[in-house]
Amino acid sequence: MKTLILYLSHDGQTKKIAEYLARNIGNESQVAAIWDCPELSQFESIIIGASVRYGYFDKSLYKFIEKYTALLNSKPSAFFGVNLTARKAGKDSPQTNVYVRKFLHRIPWRPTISAVFAGALLYPRYHWFDRTMIRLIMKITGGETDIRKEIEYTDWDKVRHFAELVANLNK
Repeated sequence: MKTLILYLSHDGQTKKIAEYLARNIGNESQVAAIWDCPELSQFESIIIGASVRYGYFDKSLYKFIEKYTALLNSKPSAFFGVNLTARKAGKDSPQTNVYVRKFLHRIPWRPTISAVFAGALLYPRYHWFDRTMIRLIMKITGGETDIRKEIEYTDWDKVRHFAELVANLNK
């Protein structure tokens, strides 16, 4: 089975998750940025992953889905969202994560399966504005505020389980 894994990432964690999925799906997988997408019709299944920044998925994700809704709905497909809110228990599923739940409600594409993963907090890599804003958000939400730290909240066992579900999409 040929599986395409598309990602839209701000700081690289969504891309890292997409690459992990490709290594663990066990079939012929290709990873690409959503803006560098190959011809979708050549793949049996399509996975899309995107990260949330300041409470929103990038507008280009909505445009991409709008353009390819019919094709996406005609194949086994999956979506995964990545955000720091998912680091908290009870906010780490598509039903309980406000960003993913709203996103899936707003779009015409109906992925076969979906998931949400906690991202990474990479303070030293952020520009001043992002570092300041994210630190403020983390302070409000009870998260890490030490700007010298990099913390990966991604639960790789959960990602591996999602990879197993994705591998079974075409079976």
